Amino acid sequence: MSDNSEPRWERQILEKLAHDALVEQRRRRRWGIFFKVLGFLYLGVVLALLADWGGETDKLAEGRRHTALVQIAGVISAKSDASAEHVISALQSAFESKGTAGVILLINSPGGSPVQAGIINDEVRRLRAKSPQVPVYAVVEDICASGGYYVATAADQIYVDKASIVGSIGVLMDGFGFTGTMDKLGVERRLLTAGTNKGFLDPFSPQNAQHKEHAQQMLNEIHQQFIDVVRQGRGKRLKETPDMFSGLMWSGARSLELGLADAFGTVESVARDVIKAEDIRDYTVKPNFAEKFAQRFGADMAEGAASALVRFSLK
Repeated sequence: MSDNSEPRWERQILEKLAHDALVEQRRRRRWGIFFKVLGFLYLGVVLALLADWGGETDKLAEGRRHTALVQIAGVISAKSDASAEHVISALQSAFESKGTAGVILLINSPGGSPVQAGIINDEVRRLRAKSPQVPVYAVVEDICASGGYYVATAADQIYVDKASIVGSIGVLMDGFGFTGTMDKLGVERRLLTAGTNKGFLDPFSPQNAQHKEHAQQMLNEIHQQFIDVVRQGRGKRLKETPDMFSGLMWSGARSLELGLADAFGTVESVARDVIKAEDIRDYTVKPNFAEKFAQRFGADMAEGAASALVRFSLK
C-alpha cells in the first residue's frame, strides 16, 4: 500500500460519516418543512377564527329561493349574542337577500332588556312594512318568555311546541339590600349626593318610600308598554284573561288556547309547509374568536357586577 493511498477501512468510515451527515441534513430539512407547514396551518386557523363569518351567507347560492333563519338564543341584552345590534344585522341581511321567501325567528330566550327587545320588535315591524311580500314567523322551541315574547309579537304568526314555555308578560326590577348585614358588621354607610334623589335605590341605604313609589311607577309604565305591544301584535287573536298580563307563563298548548300563539310547528315544518321553501339559510350573527375570548375571560366583569345591584328586565 502506497503512502498516498488511504486504508480501505478509513475510506469506509469517511463514506459512512458523510452518508450519515447527508441523511441527517435531509431529515432536518423534512422536519423543518413539516413545522413550517404546521405553523402556516395554525396561523390560517387563527385568522379564520378571528374573522367574523357570522354575517356572511353563501354567495354561490345568492338569489336562490330559501327560508332565512335568525336565531335569538339566551338573554336579550346589549352585551349578549341576542343583542339588538346582532339580531337587527341578521334581519337586514335576510331581507336584503333576493332569494328570501320568508324569515323565521327561532326564539329560545327567557327575556332580558326591555329596551333591546323593543328595538328588535320595532325593526321587525319596519322591515315587514317595507317588504310585505316577505312574511316573518316566530318559532319557539323551549322558552319564549317576557322579552323573548315581546320580540315574537312582531311576527306574522307564532309557532310553538306543545311543551314550550310561553308568556311572562311582566317587568321586574331586582336588586339587593345590605343594611342588615352592615349593621351586624358594624359598617357605617357614608353617602354624599348633590341632588335629593341621586342616591335612588342605593343598596347600602335603608329603602326610601318615595323612591320605591317612583320605581313602581316606572315599572307600571314599562309594563303597560309591553301590554300594548302584545295587544297590537296579536290583535283579535288574543283571548285576554285576568292573569294574562300578570307575569305567569303557560305551556305551548295552553298558549294556543289563549291566543298567545297560532299553531304547533318547528323551523323545518314552517319552512316546508308554510313558507314553501325547504332550503334554510342561517343569517344569525355569530360572535368571532376575539369576542368569545373577551366573554370567556370576563372583559365585562366590572360592568356585570355593577348592573347586578339594580336592573330592569323583562323576565
